[in-house]
Amino acid sequence: MNLWEIHSGTMLEILKDLVAAALILTVGIIISKGALKLIKKADPKRLPVDGIVMPIIKALIRYGILVICFIMILNIFGVNTASILAVLGVAGIAVGLALKDILGNLVSGIILLVMGSIRIGEFIEFTTYSGTVKEIHLLSTILETLDGIYISAPNSAICGNPVKNYTRNGKRRADLSIGIAYSDSVDTAFQVMQNIIDKEDRIMQDPAPQIILQSIEENYVKITVRLWTSVENYWTLYWDMNKTIKSKIEEAGLQIPLPQRDLRIVREG
Repeated sequence: MNLWEIHSGTMLEILKDLVAAALILTVGIIISKGALKLIKKADPKRLPVDGIVMPIIKALIRYGILVICFIMILNIFGVNTASILAVLGVAGIAVGLALKDILGNLVSGIILLVMGSIRIGEFIEFTTYSGTVKEIHLLSTILETLDGIYISAPNSAICGNPVKNYTRNGKRRADLSIGIAYSDSVDTAFQVMQNIIDKEDRIMQDPAPQIILQSIEENYVKITVRLWTSVENYWTLYWDMNKTIKSKIEEAGLQIPLPQRDLRIVREG
């Protein structure tokens, strides 16, 4: 009884702090679980996050809330958290400087996965590299070039540079040109091109194909066909059209002139 009378105030204060700490911890756990459930139930279309990133987001939410609760509990028990936060801040800066490149690639990887600027299976080009995206990791992206070469590119190199995505729009324009002689009929060449287009199912009609007289060169008149097709058909159509255009131009009696030079020999004396 004497012990209680002497230390009752202190014990009640400690008990009150313990109850407050338990309450803060309980509320933090409830908020953490609630936030994780909301993310789990979120519409994938509204939250376009890759499966690799989702565990990281969940871990950041869970441990972030717990760290905040821990700091609040330390404040309740009179611990000077300002100095702890200062030490953690300095340590974070030091670690950040030491791991600058790794952290840069990590952040870039998360941005690529969350924003979806590139996806597996797409053909992309950046700086001097191009290839099909095979894998997207948090630190690097794996590409395979057209000739089968393996490329491991740091994510910061992709995220920090303009990227050409040849696959994303689902269609591409092909420009095919051929030269005819000055004496040949341009209208006949146009009709030949139009007949080829009408018989080719792989050519899109929207946008509509175009046949144009692009330029008058030194030895020939340049006729160009601009047409749109799906990404899957682009190269096969490009090669087939080149072959067909040459053969049909020749069948129509039009000439594909060779470069010509006039050589004049002047004799002195």
